[in-house]
Amino acid sequence: MNRRTSFVQLFVGFVLIETGVLCSCPIKLNPPMVVVKYGDPISINCSTSETHFEGMGWEAIKAGKSVQETSHLNWALTNVTDWDINPSCFINLKNSTLGQCDRIPKIVVYTFPRNIDINSVTNGVMKEGETHNLTCHIQHVAPVQNLTIRWYRGDTPVHIDTFNNQDRKPQNQTSVYTFTPTKDDNRIKFRCEAHMDLGPEGPELNVSSPEYHITVHFGPQVKCAGLALDVLEGGTLAHFCPVEGNPLPEVKWMKDGNPFDQDVPLSRADRGQYTIEAEGAGILKQKFQINVLYKPELRCPSSYTALEYTHHNLTCTAEGYPQPEIMWYKDGEEVELPEVLTRHDAGQYLVSASNSVSTVNATVDIKVEYPPSQILELEDSEVEVGSSVWLKCSSRGKPRPKYVWTYYRMDNVMEENEDGVARLLIHNATVYNTGAYTCQALNDRGNITKTAQVTVKGADQECPVEITPNSMLAHCKETPQTVTCKPTSSSKRHLKEIYWQHGDAKTSSGSLKIGSHGDWDRQPVCHASFFGLGRCSKALNFTFFKAPDEVFIRADKNSSLAAGQKLQLQCIVTEVAPARNVVVQWYHGNDTFEPTTTGSIQLIGCKNGKNCDINEIRCPITLISTITITLDRNHNGVEFKCKAQMDVGPRLPVEMISHPLNITVYYKPVINERKLPKVFPVFNGYPEELVCEADGQPPPEIQWSSDKGNHVPGATILVTKAGFYNCTATNEVDSVFHEIEVILKEDYLPLIAGFVAITVIAISVVFCFIYSIYYKNTKMRRYSLKNPKLSTQNGNVAHNGWDLQFPMTKLS
Repeated sequence: MNRRTSFVQLFVGFVLIETGVLCSCPIKLNPPMVVVKYGDPISINCSTSETHFEGMGWEAIKAGKSVQETSHLNWALTNVTDWDINPSCFINLKNSTLGQCDRIPKIVVYTFPRNIDINSVTNGVMKEGETHNLTCHIQHVAPVQNLTIRWYRGDTPVHIDTFNNQDRKPQNQTSVYTFTPTKDDNRIKFRCEAHMDLGPEGPELNVSSPEYHITVHFGPQVKCAGLALDVLEGGTLAHFCPVEGNPLPEVKWMKDGNPFDQDVPLSRADRGQYTIEAEGAGILKQKFQINVLYKPELRCPSSYTALEYTHHNLTCTAEGYPQPEIMWYKDGEEVELPEVLTRHDAGQYLVSASNSVSTVNATVDIKVEYPPSQILELEDSEVEVGSSVWLKCSSRGKPRPKYVWTYYRMDNVMEENEDGVARLLIHNATVYNTGAYTCQALNDRGNITKTAQVTVKGADQECPVEITPNSMLAHCKETPQTVTCKPTSSSKRHLKEIYWQHGDAKTSSGSLKIGSHGDWDRQPVCHASFFGLGRCSKALNFTFFKAPDEVFIRADKNSSLAAGQKLQLQCIVTEVAPARNVVVQWYHGNDTFEPTTTGSIQLIGCKNGKNCDINEIRCPITLISTITITLDRNHNGVEFKCKAQMDVGPRLPVEMISHPLNITVYYKPVINERKLPKVFPVFNGYPEELVCEADGQPPPEIQWSSDKGNHVPGATILVTKAGFYNCTATNEVDSVFHEIEVILKEDYLPLIAGFVAITVIAISVVFCFIYSIYYKNTKMRRYSLKNPKLSTQNGNVAHNGWDLQFPMTKLS
């Protein structure tokens, strides 16, 4: 029977007694059950509601009470010192079959230790796998049947002990916990707790032992996943195969009979058979197969170019352990790379190499090249003269095709390429645009051509000849150039005759040399005669040019002029051709400028003695460009230049600059008034200089005058008196003046200095007077001539080197 069951039975018995089920003794105990600590006081009241009784008393080993005629009687002890105390309250009844009846209160006397402890025979040092006992000692505890011992491993309950000892006296009790430690119990803390539950009437007592640390010796143990071990490259044996044990084992690894450092990072070359030897609480020797795993290394070209419908040699290789698996992906889907690539296989591929360690990816840009396809959209066309027409040429290929047009090139034909399509625009079509237009599409893999015929309707028939070059630019000093005239390919079979007419000269062939001095005004013309067409001609687009012999500048007046006058300058460009291509530019110093008035360019005769239109004249001619400017002081000393520039072709422009022309501009003087204030103060007795500065051309003469009638030549005057002073600047152009008022100020500085000096002297005199009085009173001795007596010696007294005629008495 355990402690809780006994308590329940006892409680039920008391209830039944109180309700009169078991007996009818009219006694009431308060309290009916008492839990008291050994040595503490106790008090129980006994009372009855019966009126017919002869007396009430307490029967007890200590503090018993005899029969008393009372309905209420108390039993008490100041301290409980008996473990088996059983007092009984009795009552003598009248006219009752019971006669005398009694009631015995339930008294539990307890004691509980303040401290308990744990020990073991091994002092806490244990070996893994061996059974060990831990003993919890509880000293001097009662009643033992109410005691419970709980064991804890860390904070986890592991065992409970209860006791059936009915002895009421204190006992020394022990509780033994038996267990088999493992390595996980190393450094684990055990403790036992003693609990005493004395029911609702008593306190619930508990005490805990100090924590008991145990040390478990175990191992060595190798923490590997198996005898065949896969480890990651870069890891260590100490990391992947740690050795545990207590005490800490000594570990030695061997590979192929040679020591191997367990802390050295493993590489893929370290794969093999290893032996471990460890010594600690025991001895371990074990063999392992170590496989070093490493992530894939994928090698792929970043791009690959293949020819369509041919076998390729594109491969990707991967190295790793375990051997990686290579997968190809395009647009997120797994694909197999075909042995023969087509244009549809082109694109960007993702290549993935995977093993149990990792996955690496690479991208491959596959380009499939193929020659241009048939040209589309290029067809024969008809166009009205003066209208426009587009020719379009397109083809597909890889690389994207380039386009080359072959046709009779004219300035009104433009080409453009956009988005893989070539377009040719014939703008403002003429008869020369009639003919064949061939488009060639080509890339590195091949080419293809197609020709379309363009017909210009409504155009006047022109001479079907070709002049090479079709335009010519010749310099008078260059070697003569050759120009040829031949029929067009379409009219070659109808040709009867072809020649050049150059002035009065006529050639017998289609070749002509141009470049002599007599070619200025001659217009070379190619004449041809065709069967069925008759005669026709075509002139050469010809320009003969000559750089100027000289460029110079001149003025219409003397170079010394007054400001405000107008000056006309002329730039003369001599013997230049063609005149229409000449541009004259004017310079003011090194800067270009726009003159006030610009005149037109004049021509000074032609070599043939005729006046010529500048746009028509071909021979060398002299040009004059005239400008008019209004002079001001800023033009003085400035150099004017002009430049003749001629642009007649890609081999030029030609430039020539004149010598500079210096202009002297006379202008009236200007006095610098910033250095001459209107009012100028002068301290009385201190002369001041006034300086007058003036600018002008010619340089002005400067003179000072005053209202006193004084005149001083030069820019500087010394003023000492108040008054009005005039600075006059004069040159050939004009005379100007500037007036200044000079005012006198008194200089009080000497007066202030004299006052200060007098003050200093007065202070010094006072100081000297005070000091002399102080010196006489403190530094010199005083003597009195009262009652003087003549000395027995000569009547003279020597004192401090002084000869005194009278004896003296020292006063102080």
